[in-house]
Amino acid sequence: MSDTTGGGLGVVVDGVPLPAADARALWRRFSDWMNDHAGDLSGFAAAEGFASVRPELHDGVPVLACSRTAPQTPYGPAAKRKSRPVAPSVKNEKSRKRPRGRG
Repeated sequence: MSDTTGGGLGVVVDGVPLPAADARALWRRFSDWMNDHAGDLSGFAAAEGFASVRPELHDGVPVLACSRTAPQTPYGPAAKRKSRPVAPSVKNEKSRKRPRGRG
């Protein structure tokens, strides 16, 4: 696994983001673990006191999604998620067609 200790990494524990320094430290441990135990997400989760951990992409940002209760899923492609949902009024305004030739 490549070096994942740089900026732009996130960690959420049961949906709650960790502070940046804690997130970087967890990513560093995750990277070291995966170098030594390729694909062993459940082992890393157990070592860190979690029931599960999985890498995801939130708006293109790598995020470790950790849970104390959710079961571990097999290693696979990173799930892609939106970090913040778009407010309905903004979404509707972008998709609303404007009449032609009127003022």
